[in-house]
Amino acid sequence: MTARVVIVGNGMAGARLAGELHAREGDRKVTVLGAEPHRAYNRILLSTLLAGRIDEPDVELTEAAGHGVDLRSGVPVVAVDRSAREVRTDDGERIGYDHLVLATGARAVVPTLPGLDPANLPERVVPFRTLDDCRRILAAADGARSALVLGGGLLGLEAARGLATRGLATTVVHPREHLMERQLDPAAGAVLAGTLAGFGVTVQLGVSATGVAADASGVRLDLADGRSLRADLLVLSCGVRPDTALAQAAGLTVRRGVVVDDRLRTTDRSISAIGDCAEHDGVLTGLVAPAWAQAQVLADVLTGTDPLARYRPRPVVTRLKAAGIDLASMGDAASGGPGEELTFADPTRGTYARLRIRDERLIGAILLGDNPAVGTVIQLFDRGQPVPSDRRALLLGRALGAVGATPAASPALMPDAATVCQCNTVSKGALVRSWRSGARTVDAVVAATRAGTGCGGCRDAVSGIVDWLSQAESVEVTR
Repeated sequence: MTARVVIVGNGMAGARLAGELHAREGDRKVTVLGAEPHRAYNRILLSTLLAGRIDEPDVELTEAAGHGVDLRSGVPVVAVDRSAREVRTDDGERIGYDHLVLATGARAVVPTLPGLDPANLPERVVPFRTLDDCRRILAAADGARSALVLGGGLLGLEAARGLATRGLATTVVHPREHLMERQLDPAAGAVLAGTLAGFGVTVQLGVSATGVAADASGVRLDLADGRSLRADLLVLSCGVRPDTALAQAAGLTVRRGVVVDDRLRTTDRSISAIGDCAEHDGVLTGLVAPAWAQAQVLADVLTGTDPLARYRPRPVVTRLKAAGIDLASMGDAASGGPGEELTFADPTRGTYARLRIRDERLIGAILLGDNPAVGTVIQLFDRGQPVPSDRRALLLGRALGAVGATPAASPALMPDAATVCQCNTVSKGALVRSWRSGARTVDAVVAATRAGTGCGGCRDAVSGIVDWLSQAESVEVTR
């Protein structure tokens, strides 16, 4: 009997799960129902699209297609009937399932402010979350001279940098005392603010918005200190909230997100949840790497490829994707506590580094600015390996090998197990194997391994490894 798997959501998590299921053997029908009227796209690259560095086709994801996959875009699901094992779409169609997967993602938070109605936002006030949002921002930015961004978190700064790249005088308004307070300490936030100023982005910190007024001539943002800021466009980047409406209405357990276990099952064993809408062990993901890891585990479980597969979160590395800004933050970097702590700051050059070490292991790091050791630091953090005795090499940017103090002059010195692509957990060894199997260009290696298809931050590293493989007559892979 053909197993019926219905996936609600065609975002980065849902599309990846469909691809994982399609790639595995077995008799099943996979139906993907996406509320957005587009093909699946890479949400991480929207800020790059906003900056004008890529075009819309460049953000599209490769979707599962062909036998066994029924992909429907622009089809919102409005209800789940658990007793009948059916979902109901907005046009009244009922679709049966043997297993249902909720990959409904998250929605942008619209702050409760006078002048803002989430159901009817002014034309010049736009959240920054979806492809349609990006299109609206670009339409409003066309001919505009200035922009305001409410929110100085990761997405807000990416939006601000993109708008500044288009020539708009851009101001970020953030209620906290420093930028990206979840990932950075105050010193790093100050250096980042200075870097942004050099790119034409002004930052207003420690002040809340109290109201919005918008008309055909522009937008006014009122602040708690009595000031008002005016611009042609206001972008809202005030966080996201998991989209749990379907799960709640169906009677599933929901806290901040849809509660799932290590097998990604909800309180109904016939229903799973992955991605931004899922809450595992009290934690929301919000990043692509965990969502894709969840998709792989769930595909293994549902198809019987590995019935014992369990989701185990990996250490999270946050990268800021903005032109001219190199920032990586990982682990418990912003707080204090026992252990070693090393810092270095050069605000004039836009450089800041902070390492936190406990029991010879890196438990947190912030690296802002050009630091050749960033790859090594990420590897040490990700793999939990002992840090080298020369801490200064990591702090000040003297490049090291991934497991010691040998200069990383060539990819040959990287161990086979070194993770090159954090989003897809692709190792150097996997890249080498794909090359040996016939993938002799960067695009071919990317297609074979998925490296570089997430945030894109590893693309240069992948290219460097392919160049090295192409030039080497005999490749020895270290272990």
